[in-house]
Amino acid sequence: MAALSPRYQVGAALALAVVAVAVCVHVGMVFLHVAPSNTVTKAHGKAIDDWIYPEFEQNWKLFAPNPLQQNIAVQVRAQIRGEDGGSRTTGWYDLSAQDGREIDGNLVPSHTQQNELRRAWDFFTATHDGSARPVGLRGALAETYLRRIVVMRLERGGVDEGGVVERVQVRSRTTNVPPPKWSTDKVSTSPVYRVLSWWSVPDGASEGGAR
Repeated sequence: MAALSPRYQVGAALALAVVAVAVCVHVGMVFLHVAPSNTVTKAHGKAIDDWIYPEFEQNWKLFAPNPLQQNIAVQVRAQIRGEDGGSRTTGWYDLSAQDGREIDGNLVPSHTQQNELRRAWDFFTATHDGSARPVGLRGALAETYLRRIVVMRLERGGVDEGGVVERVQVRSRTTNVPPPKWSTDKVSTSPVYRVLSWWSVPDGASEGGAR
């Protein structure tokens, strides 16, 4: 910064100050989110949740006595209206497999590649029952968030081919991780599918405008 003119030094100092404040606020919010219930979290719990969910949610599944023992893949297909007015339905796209290919061999995979889709699906299942009905106040947010992600992935993949994505359908494919050879546990390795209803895609859904 010493090589900059005084005017640019002031600008750089202000930018660093803004970044420092944002980092402090984020660290503070995460700390309050994972901390035991206290006076601050009771008074400002909604503001903390709005900051944390869904992108920055924290959990302890990695350290649980019984860690997850299933592979869950999120897949999507779309109904596309072509330029001629006709409609077609795509095949199923395995978005989790795409993320896996991006991560495989990548020494520094991004947070998005590792967690965005997985956390979106976890967020959805945590706020919906077995019939995909919302069971809490954050159900609508979870659906909007998941829908926005899959629409963005489809558009980035060029599946619309000049058409318009009108509806999307999401499903999960769950398979049990086979036990080690020395284990006496017996589990089925046949996949189990959970298929959601078709969702309409409003204009601007990939920019966060879906409701």
